[in-house]
Parts: sequence; C-alpha cells; structure tokens
Amino acid sequence: MHIVAIHLAPGRKVPTRSVTCVEAEAGRGLVGDRYHGTKHRHVSIQSQEMLEHAAAELGLAVDPGATRRNVTVDGGVIPTRPGSRLRIGEVELEVVRVAAPCRLLDDWIAPGAARAMSRRGGSICRVLTSGPIRVGDHVEVPQG
Repeated sequence: MHIVAIHLAPGRKVPTRSVTCVEAEAGRGLVGDRYHGTKHRHVSIQSQEMLEHAAAELGLAVDPGATRRNVTVDGGVIPTRPGSRLRIGEVELEVVRVAAPCRLLDDWIAPGAARAMSRRGGSICRVLTSGPIRVGDHVEVPQG
C-alpha cells in the first residue's frame, strides 16, 4: 500500500490542510498537527478503500481530509490491534487503538457520516522513529 494523501489539522474544529510531506518526530507526532507533542495520539491512518465503502453507504464522495485523519493509504487493511507496527520509509509507527469516528463528521461531511465510518476509521498510532512521511511512500505492514 502507498500513501495517497496527508492532512494536518492545526487546531480543534479547524479544517485540515493537505500537504505532500510532513516530518514525524519520535515520541511527539507530526510537526504542524494539533496532536504534535501529545503522549500517544501522534498519527491517524486510514484506507482509501474503506473510505470508498463509507462513501457508497452515504451516497456521496468523501474527501480524505474531511475525516480528519492524517495519512490516507490507497487500499488494504490498516492494522487495529494495539502493538501492531507499520513502517513508512524510516518512520516506524505502533498502533495504539482504533480511530473511532468523531460525531463532528456529521457536521463536516454529511448526516450519517460518523455511522458510515464506524469500523472503517483506521487506527491511531504513536511515532517510534523520526523521519519524513511523503505522499507516494510505501507503507509496510509486517506480518506476525
């Protein structure tokens, strides 16, 4: 799987902005994102494939930035089990928990969006190693 979009939210209830590259800092998160410096919620990652399923249920297209997730990959299954690892170039991520859809999605996208995203929201990860994350980067999900 590969990264197709990266979004950062500079603040709560502030629209996300699309970027082509972001610096991930170990133990801190994505530079420029509102969760940078928090204890565990460093990066949220979702699958475009799952987003398309949610969009079909809603009956309208869903922009990846509207979900407020940081990283969108083109397809595949995002690990949700805590402790699972992902690697994006030099950056290693560890899954902390499932990314539950926020009820604000109903305001940002359309009524019913939070329900459509249920079990499709991806995962929240912590950053274990620093480095750049870029659109187009390969995302490795080690088996085990």
